[in-house]
Amino acid sequence: MSIAKIDIDTLQAEALLTDKPEALIVTYWKRLRRHRLATASLLILAGIILLVLVGPMIMSQRTYYNVYSGSYVNYSRDTQDLGAINASPSREHLLGTDELGRDVLYRLLVAGRLSLTIAFTVTLVAETFGLFLGAVSGYFGRGIDSAIQRVVEFIIILPSLPLLLVMSSILRNLQISFLPPEWSQAVVIIVILAVLGWTGACRLSRAEVLKLRNMEFTEASRALGMGNLQIITRHMMPNAIPPIIVSATLGLGSVILVESALSFLGFGIQQPVATWGNMLQNVQRDMFTAPWKALYPGLMIFVTVLAFNYLGDGLRDALDPRLKM
Repeated sequence: MSIAKIDIDTLQAEALLTDKPEALIVTYWKRLRRHRLATASLLILAGIILLVLVGPMIMSQRTYYNVYSGSYVNYSRDTQDLGAINASPSREHLLGTDELGRDVLYRLLVAGRLSLTIAFTVTLVAETFGLFLGAVSGYFGRGIDSAIQRVVEFIIILPSLPLLLVMSSILRNLQISFLPPEWSQAVVIIVILAVLGWTGACRLSRAEVLKLRNMEFTEASRALGMGNLQIITRHMMPNAIPPIIVSATLGLGSVILVESALSFLGFGIQQPVATWGNMLQNVQRDMFTAPWKALYPGLMIFVTVLAFNYLGDGLRDALDPRLKM
């Protein structure tokens, strides 16, 4: 073997040894991009979020001719045009109007804001609380673990839909002094769904921490003088996050469905506040004469929930180290 050849091999070996490893988030992103449905779902969700945030601001700057008042008015959530009740899609009302002459497109976008805000808030609160409680349960074990898991089992066996209906009926007239009425109703729904929705994250977090609590890095942390709370928040919880992210993504779709069902049944957010669920109230009688009233809110619920589910499926594959994509 020549000297030149030896030098080349040595340089190549040194380059491999000194090459910086790829960031974990970049690895996850590359694996997620290979899941075509998840990537498409991410783009669709980004488009929906951008649309519900920007759309009402753009529409509110425009005017349309109000047949009932005989003048031009701005688009808004509650502006009625009694001369154009259940009007079919037109240039002034791209998705038609409802039974009170309100613009369906504007209400659909405003409703999306509230429905998605409720979904993200409930998921964030429930998954964070479940992650922490599950980490505490798995880390300490014994009596603490047993007590927490009995509470989890009790909540799981409760008949969720009847309980949601009863709690919503009792609390829906609650008025929080520093909030407008529509956000008071939203807070009540958020609290109810979060109280009943943290158990899945708790079990996932506990399962991960049970595998981690006796590993070398945990023993080293104790030897360095770290307290139990520090070990849980700095080591246990971050290592339990990947399955929680997948659970949260799938849970977002479930929250949208539950909130829509409550609003559709009249136990959720009340009119005139718009959500995708309560926009479907009382549309049965107009299903054949004004089908757009049911089509567009139902389509938004369907597309959003489906996109969240596909995204969760892709995240599961990307974050699971046992799967090679």
